[in-house]
Amino acid sequence: MPNRHDLEIILQTRTPIVVIESHEEDRLRDILKAIATRLALPLFWWTVTDGLGRVDLDLAPQKHNAAPDKVLAHIKSARQRGIYVLADFHPFLNDPVHVRFLKDIATDFDQVESIIVLLSHEVSLPTELAPFSACFELELPDDRELRRIINAVASQWQAQNPGRKIGADARAVEALVRNLSGLTAVDASRLARTAIYDDGAITGGDVPAAIAAKHRLLDRNNVLSFEFDTARFADVGGFTRLKQWLEQRKRAFRDARAGAGIDPARGILLLGIQGCGKSLAAKAVAGVFGVPLMRLDFGVLYNKYYGETEKNMREVLRTAERMAPCVLWMDEIEKGLAPQDTDSGPARRVLATLLTWMAERSARVFLVATANDIASLPPELVRKGRFDEIFFVDLPATEARAAILAIHLRKRELDPATFDLEALAAASEGFSGAELEQVVVAAVYAAGADERPPQTRHLLAALEETRPLSRVMAEPVAALRAWARGRTVSAD
Repeated sequence: MPNRHDLEIILQTRTPIVVIESHEEDRLRDILKAIATRLALPLFWWTVTDGLGRVDLDLAPQKHNAAPDKVLAHIKSARQRGIYVLADFHPFLNDPVHVRFLKDIATDFDQVESIIVLLSHEVSLPTELAPFSACFELELPDDRELRRIINAVASQWQAQNPGRKIGADARAVEALVRNLSGLTAVDASRLARTAIYDDGAITGGDVPAAIAAKHRLLDRNNVLSFEFDTARFADVGGFTRLKQWLEQRKRAFRDARAGAGIDPARGILLLGIQGCGKSLAAKAVAGVFGVPLMRLDFGVLYNKYYGETEKNMREVLRTAERMAPCVLWMDEIEKGLAPQDTDSGPARRVLATLLTWMAERSARVFLVATANDIASLPPELVRKGRFDEIFFVDLPATEARAAILAIHLRKRELDPATFDLEALAAASEGFSGAELEQVVVAAVYAAGADERPPQTRHLLAALEETRPLSRVMAEPVAALRAWARGRTVSAD
């Protein structure tokens, strides 16, 4: 089992108090049973509902030791060497009597060797106990253990369905194992059961559903929005240079073995004019790589309570790593990392957390950050080395404008061949993709008022009546394009 040896070393090094934060009680019970047997130590387990019992011998819990003060008094007075697991003891650590009991047990360790294991989803250890303690973090199941979990679920299904065999595609099984990575044993078993019990088989069709369910399990705070079906964005028109850049790095990113000896692609910054397709480009990245896309919502990330925002950010990054391989999209990153009002503390701390993660991460998480205003971004974020490349998404050229108009006409069941796209493209100089879509919408409404099907003249009239952002805010747009020239790579 992953890092069982590390826990055994901690227990062997005569540490009086061991803190374990985990939801996997059953898995830890099995691990501790194996270690206790190996070390020839009795293993006791306590809960406030069942009291204290010796679990390595499967003896009945002693109900009279259920109260927190009673069990601590018993451990102190019994003077029996062993491992004592106190499950969900965290609410009782605020009581000074309980803290004193634990300190007495710890200071008497050389004579008795009673090891206290505090096991809970979250443990805030009082400072006076810190010198006597060590922390252990249980690793998530590795591929070998995940295969055992899937096999166990398959065996359960077959036992419930005598005479039937599991239909298993070897490639689908490996894909399921790969995509269960990052989950606890309990959650992995649950998703494996969903995949198998649905139709008694493991097929390629089970993988997307497993990934979506995995995201729901990991992102319980709804800070990340998730989209798996990004393949269709890989064929979006435009972004020629960006797609070529991604294709060169695709294999090394998706398959660590194929990229042996090659630095994996880590991320890009997409800078550009509003409405020109930065969001579409982010989706195209996930589409080209063929991996899930997760979008960070900075509005949900920030919390009014001190320290909670940074905690949310760490949880986001941890979730992204557990979803790997994936693309993490941070939209309008300047709004999330630029100082807010007079208090820039949270933004600075979030930035520090992000920069540390960008420098140290090993998981295959490709970061796509989009921004409208480069001047608002902290200099330390955009310096050389933070991103693999900075791409500029400019106003669409003539050919691209014709293609965009054709796309939006088709969406409304209109035949582009019946429109003079050449004339429309020429008349729409300076329009963004979003503005061209609105021109089509306006033309459809205008034609409906005339009780006629939309024609070229309706679109030309809508173009004439629209003032694109490149004219309304000509100076800022021109300044941004001038800054990008020579400093960034064109996405198209």
